[in-house]
Amino acid sequence: MFKGLGALGDMAGMMKKAQEMQTRMAELQDAMARTVVLGEAGGGLVKARVTAKGEVTGLDIDPSILLASEKEVVEDLIVAAIKDGQARGAAKNAEEMCKMTESLGLPTDMKLPF
Repeated sequence: MFKGLGALGDMAGMMKKAQEMQTRMAELQDAMARTVVLGEAGGGLVKARVTAKGEVTGLDIDPSILLASEKEVVEDLIVAAIKDGQARGAAKNAEEMCKMTESLGLPTDMKLPF
């Protein structure tokens, strides 16, 4: 009694879905590496360009705060701008991952990659 592919057909479908997810995940990771967000501190006196993957790609420091007496303040603002940029990048990454999992019919709160 031959019943067709049965469970093998389901397995093939699952494998295809997994390959699609892997391809889309790689595409998303590439896109996030190219997506740049801007972090700010000190009311915009220090700005950090950061990819959505968290890599700092540049800084912009208003010259008006570059005084020797303000060295520690400037250092703190740089760190704060970088952290702000990284947080914005992580939020963008999470948003795009949510969109991807939803489009694949997966729970939006599913943590990828596993």
